[in-house]
Amino acid sequence: MRTMNNPFRVVIVSTGGTIEKTYCELGGVLSNQINVLDVLLAQLELDGVEVSRVSLMNKDSLDMTEEDLESVVASVRAGFEEHDGVVVVHGTDRLADTGDLLHERLPSPGKPVVLTGAMRPFELRQTDAIQNITEALLAIQLLEPGIWCVMHNKAMRFPGVRKDRHRLTLTAD
Repeated sequence: MRTMNNPFRVVIVSTGGTIEKTYCELGGVLSNQINVLDVLLAQLELDGVEVSRVSLMNKDSLDMTEEDLESVVASVRAGFEEHDGVVVVHGTDRLADTGDLLHERLPSPGKPVVLTGAMRPFELRQTDAIQNITEALLAIQLLEPGIWCVMHNKAMRFPGVRKDRHRLTLTAD
């Protein structure tokens, strides 16, 4: 069991996505303008867990470039050096693509990597953001090494994770 003297060290690499979208009153749209993940994390009790944050970017995953994906891979690799696991907060539209890329580039990571996101922004009352971040932070401590997606009460190993647009969740093949 981890304690404050021996915490589980996790790095959260944030890329933006729906989880971090905020409402712009002037334009009447949700967009990635500011980081809200720190506000979400401040609401959680994380005894025995030491969280580091890397704000890599704040983009809708549909706007991510090949260079952005390479930055995610590099950040996950760097996270292994001083941490027990890596959580990647990512937009759900391309989360499966990034998970597959991480699985390809890091086939035997030696530590768990968990990708998570949200279908509804943290700012909304009916958000799934808090549940998904909480699940990811618990799962990272329990899962065996590998590349995983954790959302909506499920832990799914890559490859084979896909977005189900009809049910608004991610599923495994």
